Amino acid sequence: MELKLLYLLLVLSFLGVDAAVFTLQNRCGNTVWPGIQGGEGKAPLMNGKGTCLTGDCGGNLECSGAGGAPPSTLAEFTLDSPVDYYDISLVDGYNMPVSIIPLGVSSSCKTSRCLSDINQACPEGLQVRKNRRVVACKSACLAFNTPEYCCTGEYSNPQTCRPSNYSNVFKDSCPLAYTYAYDDPSSLFTCEGADYLIRFC
Repeated sequence: MELKLLYLLLVLSFLGVDAAVFTLQNRCGNTVWPGIQGGEGKAPLMNGKGTCLTGDCGGNLECSGAGGAPPSTLAEFTLDSPVDYYDISLVDGYNMPVSIIPLGVSSSCKTSRCLSDINQACPEGLQVRKNRRVVACKSACLAFNTPEYCCTGEYSNPQTCRPSNYSNVFKDSCPLAYTYAYDDPSSLFTCEGADYLIRFC
């Protein structure tokens, strides 16, 4: 059986009394080991040991605060600040489809999703292959490490850091996901008082 890892970044900054409940649902045809990283000062979850095709933490399923090795799809949360902020980020690349679905609230809280298999459309210079099959797609920053793609140096602000042909491949496939550092308008969502379903595939 093939194993994949989707790394989830949960920035758990609780300012209120109540905590959100996260439910993980795997609709993929293979096993998913989600990597979960809490915010600064939060106790890590104990996930054991194992090696994954993508998003691996050096053979540990508990990343000890360092995060999984990119490229991997990220589901990011900042909770109760004073509302919840959440997004799906492809800034570090992509490895599998994911959705964030708010539960128990009105329709004003929107679902964020990236359901396309970007691995099938991944440009050759960004591909991560295992056994001749594309298993993940790097971001241009990860692949080429230049200020233009990484939004650093003279490109470190929204006026100079613009979408690239590479980030547009991600955006065309997943219009609600972050695809470069300043992609906030179409990619950052807010909600208040919700629990969350994180669905793989």
